[in-house]
Amino acid sequence: MNSFFERRYVIAGIFITILLILLGRLFYIQIIDNRYAIYASQNVRREIIHNAARGPILDRNGKVLVQNVPFYDIMVIPKQVKPFDTVEFCKLLGIDNKEFSTRWTKAIKYSPYLPSIFEKQISAATFASLQERLSEFPGFFSSPRYLRIYPDSVAAQFLGFIGEVTDRDIKRSNGYYHQGDYVGVTGVEKSYEAVLRGQRGVENEMVDSRNVKKGKYANGMFDTVAVAGERLTSSLDIDIQELGEKLMQNKVGSIVAIEPTTGEILCYVSSPTYNPNLLVGRERGNNAAKLYNDPYSPFFIRPIQAKYPPGSSFKPLSALIALQEGIITPETSYFCPGYYVAGNRRFKCNNGESHGLVTLSTAVSKSCNGYFMMVFQKILDRYGPKKAEEVFAQWRANVNKFGLGSKLNLDMPGEARGNLPTPLHYDNVYKKGGWRSSTILSLAIGQGELLATPLQMANLECTIANHGYFYEPHLIKSIGVQNVIKKEYTERHYVGIDSPYFEPVINGMQAVVESGTANHSKIPGIIMCGKTGTAQNNHGDSHSIFVAFAPRDHPRIAIAVVVENSGEGAHWAAPIASFIVEKYLKGSISTRESGITPEYFMNANKLPDMSYYYHANKPKPVKADSLYKLKKDSLNKHKGLKTAAVINNNHKLTASAGVSKGK
Repeated sequence: MNSFFERRYVIAGIFITILLILLGRLFYIQIIDNRYAIYASQNVRREIIHNAARGPILDRNGKVLVQNVPFYDIMVIPKQVKPFDTVEFCKLLGIDNKEFSTRWTKAIKYSPYLPSIFEKQISAATFASLQERLSEFPGFFSSPRYLRIYPDSVAAQFLGFIGEVTDRDIKRSNGYYHQGDYVGVTGVEKSYEAVLRGQRGVENEMVDSRNVKKGKYANGMFDTVAVAGERLTSSLDIDIQELGEKLMQNKVGSIVAIEPTTGEILCYVSSPTYNPNLLVGRERGNNAAKLYNDPYSPFFIRPIQAKYPPGSSFKPLSALIALQEGIITPETSYFCPGYYVAGNRRFKCNNGESHGLVTLSTAVSKSCNGYFMMVFQKILDRYGPKKAEEVFAQWRANVNKFGLGSKLNLDMPGEARGNLPTPLHYDNVYKKGGWRSSTILSLAIGQGELLATPLQMANLECTIANHGYFYEPHLIKSIGVQNVIKKEYTERHYVGIDSPYFEPVINGMQAVVESGTANHSKIPGIIMCGKTGTAQNNHGDSHSIFVAFAPRDHPRIAIAVVVENSGEGAHWAAPIASFIVEKYLKGSISTRESGITPEYFMNANKLPDMSYYYHANKPKPVKADSLYKLKKDSLNKHKGLKTAAVINNNHKLTASAGVSKGK
């Protein structure tokens, strides 16, 4: 009997324990762990996304560069579709039965219960007639979206374009983006995506097990309203941007103009360019394929990706460093017989021209290679030839302060560093201790392994114009209606050279335009200080380069122009730069004593030989969205610019586009 009562208590204890476990589990599921509540709500809740309009982009004077135009996607929830006249439906959408079947299969595969895109980008005009009959086709509904439109069709490489998100974009966004969303792919559209995209709205509906609507979820408590993206005010001046693109028609190269007192980029031309409206709408994939196959690479952003020897624009740097360190003075002279001798090597001075006795200012105005080679050797050999490597490292660090050899942190993806060679590079080429100042003398005149982007060249002119400092170059002036300016754009970057040392350099640059190689580009009533350059090219004619700033007192614009395969800097780059400068400062272009006119340069065709672009290697194209996934052979069919190796004075000089003569 006692054993019976004992077993009863044991059994009762077991049941009570199981009951307590079940109650504890229920408490955990319902009160503590919210996963099951989420799963349950997902069975009865459907999200309807309301897309936000992207923010507009304006020029510095408030003119619209990019705005939105509404369009509509036709969505489908397969489980809600009832029998209907597919022939009539296809007629309304402008598709055939095969296209209908493909879209329907895709929608079923995605989800029978969730909405997916059936037909994309229907214009507002087409949708107006379709909307009246859409109710005849249960399960199909419209979703409004926005496309970009470019009223003036300019600044394509600056603006960039948007494209449909890829699976990778969706994964990276942690669920923010969904299938069919649009995202910035290149340019400002990409770098300011988080600002431009706005905040989408969400409407939550209740549905039953058959996906039939049952009203608002939680009485709309969790619904949100779409918020349009922020407005961006760019630093571009649309007037000189349009002028620059016209001047660079049928030419390969770039123009970068910067306001020295702010770092704001006024003009940003990459040529050849393209109409950004080509990358909008249903034909965007076909248009993109043609642009990718263009041998002149319009997607290659030359202002920040092309690299050239800076040539004469670099010459004053070593002199400025030498002035700061007390190695020379503005009066330090050099007699130029038409060449410079270093050891047993002789370097020609600008095609053998003899400049006679020159000082710093006259060396700049006459572009005397010998003077700057002399200065370079004085710097590197001040502690003896054996210390040249150590001193070169210090020289390189000083040059780097001017923004060469590193990114300038432009608010734009894809910026190149250029190239500022290191001591290790020369150790690898010549072995450690096997090189001296005479070995790398070409650096003194902006040649050799030294490469700079047009942006870096223009920024160097800002530094000279400001007598020793620059602001970070940027393309967006302010953000939002409050015109927020990024703090980093208001900070000065000093290069370590005292202001007075810039005067003799500027005197020489003024003489270049007043009476030197660029005198045909002199602007009436404006003192422009500049420097011409000619970069040799082993695939054709030399590249024309010109850098400048104006006016001399209180400079308002600094500029760099590169026209590939077009000869000396004075012939093409200098006149183009002068037109841009005058248009910005005066609002118009006056008659020149030299007789040059903008129309002549607009109509001139300086496109290089196609075979050069077919057979040289091309930089990697921009990353494309799903509409731009072209065949591999299509992407690799034509090749663009590649670093070319040339031999000059028995010294291997590596350059993206050749070697500068320094003239």
